[in-house]
Amino acid sequence: MAADRDAGDHLMADQSDIENALVSAIATTLYPNGQAVASVIGSGVTVRVYRGWPVSTALHADLTDGIINVSVFPSGEARATTRYPTSWTVTTATKPTLTVSMAGNAITFAGTTAAGQMAGISVDGATYVYLVQSGDTTAFVAAALAAQLIAAGLLVQVSDATVTIPSAARLFARVEQAQNAYQETRRQKQSFRISCWCPAPLLRDQVASTIDAAIASTPFLSLADGTSARITLAGGATIDQSENATLYRRDLIYAADYATTLTAAQPAMVFGTGTLSSPAGTLSPLLG
Repeated sequence: MAADRDAGDHLMADQSDIENALVSAIATTLYPNGQAVASVIGSGVTVRVYRGWPVSTALHADLTDGIINVSVFPSGEARATTRYPTSWTVTTATKPTLTVSMAGNAITFAGTTAAGQMAGISVDGATYVYLVQSGDTTAFVAAALAAQLIAAGLLVQVSDATVTIPSAARLFARVEQAQNAYQETRRQKQSFRISCWCPAPLLRDQVASTIDAAIASTPFLSLADGTSARITLAGGATIDQSENATLYRRDLIYAADYATTLTAAQPAMVFGTGTLSSPAGTLSPLLG
């Protein structure tokens, strides 16, 4: 079983994010069909995967019951490896979930609204843009834009999420989505020890080789902030402690080269020119 932490706790990658990513990768490798199905190690063999060093009493109880433990723990000190310029990079592009369609002089908004999206209408060369707020509906977006059009002296008809401008000669509408971007402020390299604590030597060999093969085929580990860590083998050891006949251990040590980043929302351009409104406005005459 994997111990989870909310991936949204950090706006940038740090040591805990590497540990969580390794735990997730190992758990997926050992339980590719989910933890409700038997692990690849064999039917009836339970594997616990977690961050941190095991508690000796709990580990002894698990080994006695035939339960394998796989722990992920930092090894050694991090060192700076900064070598890239501090430029902003857009992560995977996100398409707006808000949509817009036109039929004659009628503009209809549909889909799902989300904070950070922008809806705009261009009427005879003049542009009007509304920044969508959390909790807005498509009808509210239409009403907010209609309020701007009315303030500009245009005749406007509003029905639910549809805005009609009868007098417009040139009319079109767009929706856009702000994009998440990050800036790398520092890069560091840190080693992590993956320890396989097993009740039998054959199980130790099977678990360790399965994990090693999976990580070897994943040179870049995806992190919660949208960046990736470069993973390379840094060492390992096999440890059979004579004082505990049920403990067979193998350590796999990997170095992770990853970035510390700043993240920010990068606004999108709806039109070449225009004014971005605030969510505040006099909407009551339109909604009443």
